Amino acid sequence: MHKPLRLALATAAAVALTGGLLTFTAVSATAADSTSVPQADFNGDGIGDTAFSADGAYVNGRNGAGQVVVLYGTKTGVSSAKRSTISQNTAGSPGTAEAGDRFGGDTAYADFNGDGYDDIAVGSPGEDVGSDKDGGGLAILWGSASGITGKGVSVADPTPTAHDYWGKNLAAGDFDGDGKADLAVGSSAATVYVLKGGINASGVPGGKYTIKPPIMGSDANGPLNLTAGNINGGPETDLVIDGFETDTDYGWNKNYYVPGSSGGLNMSWSETLKPGVITAIGDIDHDGYGDIVSGAYWNPTTEDGTTVPDAGKGGKVWVTYGSDGGPITTNATGITQDTGNVPGTAEGNDFFGYELDLGDVNGDGFLDLAIGVAGENIGSAANTGAVTVLYGTASGLNTASGAQSFAQSTAGVPGNDEKDDYFGQDVKLDDVTGDGRADLLVGSRENADNGAVTYLPSDGTKIVTSGSRTLSPSTSGVSTTGTPFFGANFAD
Repeated sequence: MHKPLRLALATAAAVALTGGLLTFTAVSATAADSTSVPQADFNGDGIGDTAFSADGAYVNGRNGAGQVVVLYGTKTGVSSAKRSTISQNTAGSPGTAEAGDRFGGDTAYADFNGDGYDDIAVGSPGEDVGSDKDGGGLAILWGSASGITGKGVSVADPTPTAHDYWGKNLAAGDFDGDGKADLAVGSSAATVYVLKGGINASGVPGGKYTIKPPIMGSDANGPLNLTAGNINGGPETDLVIDGFETDTDYGWNKNYYVPGSSGGLNMSWSETLKPGVITAIGDIDHDGYGDIVSGAYWNPTTEDGTTVPDAGKGGKVWVTYGSDGGPITTNATGITQDTGNVPGTAEGNDFFGYELDLGDVNGDGFLDLAIGVAGENIGSAANTGAVTVLYGTASGLNTASGAQSFAQSTAGVPGNDEKDDYFGQDVKLDDVTGDGRADLLVGSRENADNGAVTYLPSDGTKIVTSGSRTLSPSTSGVSTTGTPFFGANFAD
């Protein structure tokens, strides 16, 4: 879930942190799962659907206007044959496609109007609002029996002069436990806005409030990511906020767990977590509590030799298990490519943990983890990228045996290892065949940032290459003019 706009927004602070981030133009998308791993069903047919951005796409000659692509699940998985491709010029869609809008900059799904179909919240962080350049925009595209058709509504920014890039971070969940889907919205400010459920046909939410974590706004452009999930087993959804802390000159990465309550998200009960700029939440060990997985994909020192806290050579994934009291922060587990029998070897700029998602691949009730290793070098192909899959057990993620690794050179995977493909720049585990097993979708920067999405199905016990396919912009209604970044950010 890394997208072109977001890394550009966070680069100033991130360079101080990493001393050598990927030269993408974006930070990760939110990876939001809960103990039950809710997945999208936009057309109500009972089979999981998925959506992703092409937020750099040309639309009617406008560079970077952006599009969202929705793939509908079928018994044989997803393909470009059954999909919707939406821009701001699609009939019924709010707004008008303009250069630099970055429609699809972030996306989140839930049934926001309670009609039984999942909807998509779509951020356009580069949208100009009157004379306010890059003020940002937010739309809800409604689900229906026909899926996402483009019909939708704009949701107004409550304080348009207080920040830019409104809608650059999104996360959906029932933060107050009232049975209605709420939406957390980020911008260039540290403040996170929460729009309460029951968003109506005019774009008016059922209420709104704010929380303000101790992260950098303005210079660091607010939150890096927002991730919703149920960590303490209560009826309310919790939120994890990834950002940069405000009390150091370097702006080290700092993440916060913010629990939900009957009154909504409560910052006064928040806890500090292990670092990472992308987070996934789900019940790995099947104990009824969501576990927090964070990807800290940087190297352990910056260019000036400063040591980065909790980093690992080539990247590290931190797992913090949940409980009825929230995350067990005193007992987090760090995983690198040198841990146990995790595939690969920890090398500088592998970016292990660049993207993350959780889902049950083998149907055993334990959630499995897909890890993007977007900077992996294979042979002479620098930054060609790879994806690792670790399987969940009652004791947590199994790093001793059973792990899988996929690259475009893996037998049966479409494509070839090429320089700067960044295979694994986004990953998604969703059951898109309706068999109760999560399948794997992988985003890459194929063909000089045109982008591609690779589908790898589950055979019921593991991810396999039989039946795999690649989806491209040109077969999905997206122009390959410029750099569309097709598949750079999956909706969560």
